[in-house]
Amino acid sequence: MTAEAIRSPDRPTHVRWTVLALACSSSWLLYFHRYAFALIKPELVEEWDLDTDTLGWLDFTFAAGYTFPQLPMGVLGDLAGARIVLPAMILAWSVGLALHAFAPSTAVLYAARGTLGVGQSGAFASLSRITKTWFRPAIRSKTQGLIGVFFGRAGGLSAYLLFGPVFVALLGDWRSAVYLLAGIGIAQSIIFFALFRNSPREHPGVNSTEAALIEGHNPQHELSGKEKPKKSTYRELFRRMSPRSILNLAALNLQSILSTIADNMYSNWIPLFLAQVYGFNTKQLWISALPLLGGAIGGVLGGWLNDYFIARTGNRRWTRTCVALTGKGLAAVTLLIALFTAWDNPYLFCGMLFFVKLFGDCSLTTSWSVVTDIGGKATASVFAFNNSVAGIGAMLAAPMYGVLVKYYDNDWTIMFKIACATYALCALSWLLVNCTIPILGDEPDGGG
Repeated sequence: MTAEAIRSPDRPTHVRWTVLALACSSSWLLYFHRYAFALIKPELVEEWDLDTDTLGWLDFTFAAGYTFPQLPMGVLGDLAGARIVLPAMILAWSVGLALHAFAPSTAVLYAARGTLGVGQSGAFASLSRITKTWFRPAIRSKTQGLIGVFFGRAGGLSAYLLFGPVFVALLGDWRSAVYLLAGIGIAQSIIFFALFRNSPREHPGVNSTEAALIEGHNPQHELSGKEKPKKSTYRELFRRMSPRSILNLAALNLQSILSTIADNMYSNWIPLFLAQVYGFNTKQLWISALPLLGGAIGGVLGGWLNDYFIARTGNRRWTRTCVALTGKGLAAVTLLIALFTAWDNPYLFCGMLFFVKLFGDCSLTTSWSVVTDIGGKATASVFAFNNSVAGIGAMLAAPMYGVLVKYYDNDWTIMFKIACATYALCALSWLLVNCTIPILGDEPDGGG
């Protein structure tokens, strides 16, 4: 088949799948880089004699760096576009990761944690914008689940499976492995910038048929390639919000904070927990990946359940709520059972954490979907705001878990009890979230 036939207006091109691959690989790399620090912690305890208290404050530094720039980075993503913002962030967080290996002292390590956090702060806001622009509403929940949850969790999973047994084993030490990961990030930044465009109409490889296929019936896209919607400042967008939409956003923010508190234990503490409670060495820490595998599956499952039941019932609002509430509720119940029945067996306990994370991450896909439902033209800004507020949960959980474990003489059950309670509260908070209330009062609602 000739190139002309492939690009025929009657046959859609396939650039959207290249965009999907770029988005998925960026999400995978973000989590791989983020989760690497949890695997470095046992080495820092041995090399620098750090306790859980100090490690918790190092995680707080990352969380603060991740949280506070979220909103301006989200606005920048809406105004400047993901093509510029996302590669710049990948480059910045890769430099921050390299600093972890370079750090000659805890002071520089704090700077490395902050740089990594700032670098990753606006990434998912830009990825959310990409799903809004490049994929049809009918498959958007599945796409968001694939990009943000499955490949994100797969990145964390890959870190736990590959960092020690493969990278450290091949290169000889953890610092060389970190430098290699940073180099992969720099390469990803260059590739993304070269291949991506902010919209289908701007991409030279997209023909009119593919552009129309992507746009569907979304009135935001019923513009020619030369016409672009007027961009608003964040202040203008905020003035257009109604009290009803503000309260709805606050409910979404609440569940995000609670979910982040529970999830913090997977990203920051499970490897050290296994090392200190069960005496696991670096080669045995692969078991830390089991919960993240569950989370990856849960992300895809959550997206599929949302799209399936919306199509069957026509009720977007209660489908979103029921999927998320059920997922977080089952996570709370399963974690409680694990604490009472599986604590003495680390493999069984981590196996049950697989199901805890699977159930819990069904709601993460739902949360992303609600953002695109209500966000409209401000999707990246809304995502960034929600993520920045969710960062409060990370900022609370990071030092809290470390301080409490130390206070209770390395009794790690306290961490899981807190996570169980926050899962339950998060489930109930979903009763307050309504995905049919748009952020901007003059935009159509998100569905029935």
